[in-house]
Amino acid sequence: MNRPRNMDSLVRGATFAAALGFFFLLILLPLVSLNQYAVREGIGVFWDRLKNPDAVGALRLTALVALAATAVNAVIGTTMAFLLTRYRFPGRKVINALVDIPLAIPTVVTGFALLLMYGPLGPVGRFLGERNIQVMFSFPGLLLGHVFVTFPFMVRAVGAVLESVPRSGEDAARTLGAKEWQVFAFVTIPAVKEGIIAGAFLTFSRSLGEFGASIMVSGNLVGRTQTGPLYIFSRFNTGDVEGAAAIAILLALASFLILLLLQFFQSTTGK
Repeated sequence: MNRPRNMDSLVRGATFAAALGFFFLLILLPLVSLNQYAVREGIGVFWDRLKNPDAVGALRLTALVALAATAVNAVIGTTMAFLLTRYRFPGRKVINALVDIPLAIPTVVTGFALLLMYGPLGPVGRFLGERNIQVMFSFPGLLLGHVFVTFPFMVRAVGAVLESVPRSGEDAARTLGAKEWQVFAFVTIPAVKEGIIAGAFLTFSRSLGEFGASIMVSGNLVGRTQTGPLYIFSRFNTGDVEGAAAIAILLALASFLILLLLQFFQSTTGK
């Protein structure tokens, strides 16, 4: 009788140790190494790297693009989630599956596809170029790439809440004579605000670290289209490991704090 119990304890202990070991090797050690490189020349040098005008500009652009992508996805992602959960129409299952495409394909492929469509060689890009409108290698191109990559996060976060929200309030509003847009704006949106906030946290955090699509659609122009992750890449390529590590640790800390805030928000709302 004791042997099976002892064996179960050994298995549980080994599983716990293996999981903790992998977490330590794959997550904690790289972050510790990143921190050591960032400050190995001293805190003063670390702050000098952060105050570099190019670094400040890259971080400012990163935050701006992330905020813009979050705002755009809050609108189109919430609308798509509403359509997928509240209506039945031909092709709905196909569209529902396609929503997750940005999560399934490499982001560099996403950027390349956008470049072929909206770049100088693409049909839309040529059309806009003839009218002196530039999408690629500018802020609109960056925003387009980030919206594409982060789109599923808002749709799924809002859709999950919509699935659990009863339709009685929407039906009552329609019965009282409210139009469809009024039902959506004044009944549905307040009911799913937790999902929108959660989706906004995830969208913003994911946008902060976007690299693959950004490097394809931005041109990596210093002071114009170079985001934080692109700055890290360029500094590392020039041998400035400490400069790259300083920005990397800042972005990692920002993402961690955002996810921590999301967990706190979900715990307070009971989600």
